[in-house]
Amino acid sequence: MEESGGRRSASHARAWLLLAPLVLGLFVAYFLLPVRVLGPQRPELSWTVFGLVLTVIAVLLLKHMRDALFDRPGTAVALVSLMCLTVLVFSSAYFVISHDPGEFQGLRTRLDALYFTLLTLATLSYGDIAPRGQSARLVILLQILYTFVFLTAAATSLTGRLRRTAAGGPPRGAARDGDDRGPG
Repeated sequence: MEESGGRRSASHARAWLLLAPLVLGLFVAYFLLPVRVLGPQRPELSWTVFGLVLTVIAVLLLKHMRDALFDRPGTAVALVSLMCLTVLVFSSAYFVISHDPGEFQGLRTRLDALYFTLLTLATLSYGDIAPRGQSARLVILLQILYTFVFLTAAATSLTGRLRRTAAGGPPRGAARDGDDRGPG
């Protein structure tokens, strides 16, 4: 049994080592991908891509939240990565929308969009960027709802998973040695 625990620890360590390059890759892609093909010139395509990407991320978040309950390897890294991806998707949406005159005041760059996304996520506002149009306000409402439902649940799953790992207890669903009562 000890050998499988050692393999499990090595697997967890490898997964965490992947997190930094993965998140770095997401941020590099965010700053380099040509999102200008979307926007006010192609609103149907823009909203469709936005909706599909958020749906795929939501499905993956739900899958990895379930996996976190059973302490499957790699779930914590997957959850952190998907949470970062969610922030970048909303940030990209704000950046694309900002190219439609009258939607945002003060949002001109991708860094502005990322800054605004994180402020919205943290429910803060400095007043330097303000939504003016209906599309901008709709995406803000979607971000708030998406955060409330999916990111809060993912963060709760992640912290529970990390807490169980730090406590050194057996994975959920696995019986303790000498304890035939099962999880409890």
